[in-house]
Amino acid sequence: MTQSYEDFAKYGKEFADTGLKSFASLTKGAQAIAAEAGEYTKKSFEAGSAAFEKLFSAKSIEKAIEIQTDYAKQSYESFVAEASKIGNLYAELAKEAYKPFESVVAKAK
Repeated sequence: MTQSYEDFAKYGKEFADTGLKSFASLTKGAQAIAAEAGEYTKKSFEAGSAAFEKLFSAKSIEKAIEIQTDYAKQSYESFVAEASKIGNLYAELAKEAYKPFESVVAKAK
């Protein structure tokens, strides 16, 4: 009976330690994602402001349409690249958060 209690306590401590390691990975990954999103927002705002200034200085409708088209194209390409980058960060976050539990799962099998 004492042995099973000690085993249970050992596994409980191991599981708690694993959970803390996983939580640390989640925190680190979430910070990286937030930093990346913040940087993208800043760049996007700056690009929008620059396009708006160019739009105001346009001398013709054709030039204004060209500026708007270029901005829309650039914004779309930037968004797709950023979405891919953040998607990869989320995938890496999931891998890192699960990594501490791999040994626990292997022992359970």
